[in-house]
Amino acid sequence: MLSLHMQLSYESADPYAVHAVFLLDDHEPVEWVFARELLAQGLHRPTGPGDVHVWPLRGRDQYELCIALASPAGNALLIAPAREVASFLQRTDALVPPGTEAAHLDLDTQLARILAH
Repeated sequence: MLSLHMQLSYESADPYAVHAVFLLDDHEPVEWVFARELLAQGLHRPTGPGDVHVWPLRGRDQYELCIALASPAGNALLIAPAREVASFLQRTDALVPPGTEAAHLDLDTQLARILAH
């Protein structure tokens, strides 16, 4: 078991996605992008049909969030303080309320980004 730092970020220009950057001492940062809704649902029940699975873990004194990541390079099980993740999600909801993501999506910019690759 290793301790690492996770930075969550969210931008209204990409309203469906949460970016998570994982920092581990002398290693390059690792970034994962997944649905904001997946993270929000995972606070209350197990969810995630793909490479990211999220579920709540309630102990005696703690409420944590488990995030399982799977990739060809390996798998990771992360445990984060659920209260901090919930607070992050509340801030994202203030920027883009759930259900209004499409109104914030700049399709021209997204299409240009896809076509550039």
